[in-house]
Amino acid sequence: MGKSATAAIFKEFGVPVHDSDLAVHEIYASPEAAPILAAFPSAAGNGGADRKKLAEIVLNDPAAMKQLEAIVHPLVSAHRQAFLERARQKGARFAVCDVPLLFETRLDRDMDVVLVVSAPFAVQKARVLQRPGMTQAKFDAILAKQIPDEDKRRRAHLVVDTSNGFEDTRRQIDRFLRTLV
Repeated sequence: MGKSATAAIFKEFGVPVHDSDLAVHEIYASPEAAPILAAFPSAAGNGGADRKKLAEIVLNDPAAMKQLEAIVHPLVSAHRQAFLERARQKGARFAVCDVPLLFETRLDRDMDVVLVVSAPFAVQKARVLQRPGMTQAKFDAILAKQIPDEDKRRRAHLVVDTSNGFEDTRRQIDRFLRTLV
């Protein structure tokens, strides 16, 4: 959809951004991965949890995925809360929380404003399939876990359409930030 690029634009405007995916990467590579490795010992690698091994274990196993999420989500939440506290202490008027499964995890209830980054399905598919290691099967599995884009758009306070490139997205973010201020 262009979520990462949109988050980068917020950063360009000086808005603190918490990236949940990055928090997961940090957790996997740190001592915080211990409970993950206790539950999934075959996912060990490079001093932490190996994402690829973990994905192979849980991708098509709903019970394993639920177990992993029960471990990881509270850890990511703690990272997000610490980030927000640091942003408050630095005087930030607002911050962005980049959460891939915002509605699916019901975190939208914790947000003051929900902004959904979206693009037409054909654009989304083309972008995702360009990622290293992405396959049609992985793409389909990801989509199966997500609320349809149409529903996300309906539930959002604001939708940013990223299908017209970076400059158009930047203009949309600028208008949004001016409205907030």
